[in-house]
Amino acid sequence: MNSPLPYLDPALPVAERVADLLGRMTLPEKVGQMLQLNAKDGVREHVEEMHVGSILHVSPERVLEAAELVRQTRLRIPLLVAEDCIHGHSFWEGATIFPTQLGMAATWDPALIEKAARATAVEVAATGIHWTFSPVLCITRDLRWGRVSETFGEDPFLIGEFASAMVRGYQGDGLTDPTAILACAKHFAGYSETQGGRDASEADLSQRKLRSWFLPPFERVAREGCRTFMLGYQSIDGVPITVNDWLLNDVLRGEWDYTGTLITDWDNVGRMVWEQHVYADHTQAAAAAVRAGNDMVMTTPQFFDGAQRAVAEGLLDEADIDAAVARILTLKFELGLFENPRHPEPARQAEVIGIDAHAAVNLDVARRSLVLLRNDGVLPLAGGLTADEAGRALAPSDGRPRTVAVIGPNADDPHAQLGDWAGASGQTDWLPEGHPRTMIQTVLDGFRDQAPADWTITHATGAEILSVGADPEGAFFPDGQPRPDVVIPAEPDERLIAEAVAAAEAADYVVAVVGDRIELIGEGRSTATLELVGGQVALLDALAATGKPMVVVLISSKPLVLPDSALGASALIYAANPGMRGGRAVAELALGLIEPTGRLPVSFARHVGQQPTYYNQVRGQHGTRYADLTQSPAFAFGEGLSYTTVEYDELEVLTPVLESHETVRARVTVRNTGSRPVLETVQLYVSDTVTSVTWAEKELKGYRQVSLRPGESTVLSLELPVADCTLVDAKGRRTVEPGAFELLVGPSSRDDSLLRAGFTVKGV
Repeated sequence: MNSPLPYLDPALPVAERVADLLGRMTLPEKVGQMLQLNAKDGVREHVEEMHVGSILHVSPERVLEAAELVRQTRLRIPLLVAEDCIHGHSFWEGATIFPTQLGMAATWDPALIEKAARATAVEVAATGIHWTFSPVLCITRDLRWGRVSETFGEDPFLIGEFASAMVRGYQGDGLTDPTAILACAKHFAGYSETQGGRDASEADLSQRKLRSWFLPPFERVAREGCRTFMLGYQSIDGVPITVNDWLLNDVLRGEWDYTGTLITDWDNVGRMVWEQHVYADHTQAAAAAVRAGNDMVMTTPQFFDGAQRAVAEGLLDEADIDAAVARILTLKFELGLFENPRHPEPARQAEVIGIDAHAAVNLDVARRSLVLLRNDGVLPLAGGLTADEAGRALAPSDGRPRTVAVIGPNADDPHAQLGDWAGASGQTDWLPEGHPRTMIQTVLDGFRDQAPADWTITHATGAEILSVGADPEGAFFPDGQPRPDVVIPAEPDERLIAEAVAAAEAADYVVAVVGDRIELIGEGRSTATLELVGGQVALLDALAATGKPMVVVLISSKPLVLPDSALGASALIYAANPGMRGGRAVAELALGLIEPTGRLPVSFARHVGQQPTYYNQVRGQHGTRYADLTQSPAFAFGEGLSYTTVEYDELEVLTPVLESHETVRARVTVRNTGSRPVLETVQLYVSDTVTSVTWAEKELKGYRQVSLRPGESTVLSLELPVADCTLVDAKGRRTVEPGAFELLVGPSSRDDSLLRAGFTVKGV
C-alpha cells in the first residue's frame, strides 16, 4: 500500500504539509491559488485553466460543479468558497436574515450579536461556503456615503466591541469546528473617510488620524484572531491601500504581528490600472500588489497572466508569491479542507437553515435594535397591552377596539426591510424575487398579526419613493462591471395621498412607515442629499394635517434628514433595516408588548450641510454653530427613549488620583422613576481636559446595561483602566498623558445629559 503524499497526510504538522505542496506546484498553479474569481458566469475555466484558489458569488448548483472539477485536477487543492454573508446568509433562499450591522449596533449588546453571527455561521457552513466578508469595521463619518448601513456606527470603541463579537460567532471554537467560517475584517483601513460622501474616493487621512480613530477596531480583532482582512478601495495620501506598505507591513504585519491572510476588495488590482491610473498595465500592478503583501486578489482575472509576466520580466520574485500562497494553503489545511472539503450537505441544511431557534434570535435582535426617538405619550398605543400565549395583544382594559392606519411606502416592502446584501439587493442573480415572502414580517404584517383580534388594521401606500433609469454614462464601467441604475425620485401623487388621508381620518392612530429603498443603498450608491426621497415628505405633511396621533417609523439604511411633520409627530421610531422579523418587533413596541431599549450608534443630522456629524469631534473650531444653523444634531449618538423615566444622580469617583497602571473606580445612582420596567444603557465617557495635541472633547470608554423595575434604583460600580484614557500624540504614539480628566456618565453623548466628576493621572 502506497503512503500518501506528505501534503495529504493529516498527521503531519501544517507547516510541513504546506511546504511539501508548495514544492510540487508550478508557477501558474501558485498564481492561480492567489486568485478569487466571480463564479456568476461559470466555474470551469476558473478551475481548469486558471487553477483558481477561491470563488465567490456562487450559486448553490455551481458550488457542487466547482467541487467536482477540483477533484479532477492534478493536485486537487480544495477551493475556498466565499460570500458576503453580512447580516445572515445573504443569498441563500430560506436563510435567516438579521438586521443590518447598523441595526445590530443599536442593541448595544455584543453578546446578542455574537449569537446572531453564530447562527449565521451554522447556516453558512452547511451550504459549502467557508468564508464570509464580514464584519465591517468602517466608521460612519459622512451620512451621504452609501454603505452606512454596513457599519456599526460612528464610535471606534463600540465598533471594536461588536466586531470582536461577530468574529467570535463566525469562527466558533476554532477552524476545526465544522460550523466555523472564516471572518474577514473590512475595509482596512479608512475607507469610510470619504470626500463628499462619494464611495471609494481619496481618504484624506494622516497616519496620526488613522492611529487615533480608524485603526483601533482593526488592531483589536487582529490581536483577537480574526483570520482574514480585506483591503479598502481607496487611496491615502496618493497611495492605494492595495500597495500601502506602511499600513500593510509596518503596522499590520509589523507592529501588530498579524499572520493572517489579506484579500483585496473587488478588482482593487485592476482599478490601479483603469481607474486610479497609478500603473500602466496589469503586470506592473500585479507585481506591486504581491510585493506589498497581498495574498488573495479578488476578481482581477488579468492578475493570472500579469503576475507570471512580472516574474518572467524580473519585476517580481517568485519567493514573494510563495509567501502569499503559503498563507492561503495554511488556511485550507487548518480548516481541514483536504480531508473534508465541507461541501454542501442537504440533510444538514434542512436541520439548521431558517430554523425556529435562529428566528427567535433574529426577533430578539430586531426588538433590541429599535430606537424610540420621540414620544409625547401616544406610545404604547392604548396605554400598553398584554399578550396571550401566542404573543398576540389582548384587548385594552377599556374594551374599546381601535383602528390603526398603517401607511407609507415602506409599510409593506420586504426588500427595504431587509436592506442591502439580502436576496433582491442586486449582487447576485439567482434570487430575483429575494427571500421567501412568507418568512418576512413587514410592519403591516406585524400589526395584523400582533394587534388585538377586534382591532382594525387598514393600509395605504400614500407615496412612491423612486423609479430607476439607465446611467447616461453607459451600461458598464471600464472594467466591464455593470453600472447601477440611476435613481429618479417620484413626484407626490395626489391620488395616493388622498387615499392615505382618508385612511388616517378614519383611524384612531396613524403609523407612517417611510425611509429609503435598496436602490439608494450600497456600493456606488452614495446620495447627494439626506432628505426623504419622492412623495414621502408631502405624505407626512398631509398626514400630520389630519391631527390624528401619528407614529413615524423610519426604515432606512442610515439616519435621514426628517421634515418637521416627522420631528413633531406624536412618536418617532428608528428601525434601520430590521431584518425578517422587524415588522413584528415594530408592532410589539408600538403596542407595548415589549419595552424600547435601543440606543443610537450614530447621530442624525438636521441638514445635509452639517456633514460630517458625529459626537467625538476634535476640539478647536471658531464658534459652535453655523451662521444659519446649529451644529447640534437632531438626535445624538447614544440617545434613545424608554416608556419610563430614568434619573442619574450622585456620580462619585472613588479614586481621584491615580498612576497610569491603575483603575478608575466610580459609582453612580440610577433610578427608574416611572411606571414601566426599563433596560437602561448607562454610558461612560472620558474627557482629557488639557492635551498636548488637539483631541476629541469626549470618547465612549464603556457602558453597562441594567434592568430596573418601576421605582427601583441601584448604585452602579464603574471601572475604567487608566490605560484606556489614551490619545495619539504628535509623534503618532498612543499614550496616557498625566493631568486632569473628567468622567462623564449618563444616558447619551449629549453634554446636558451627562454627570461629571474629575480625576487626576499622576506623572512619572
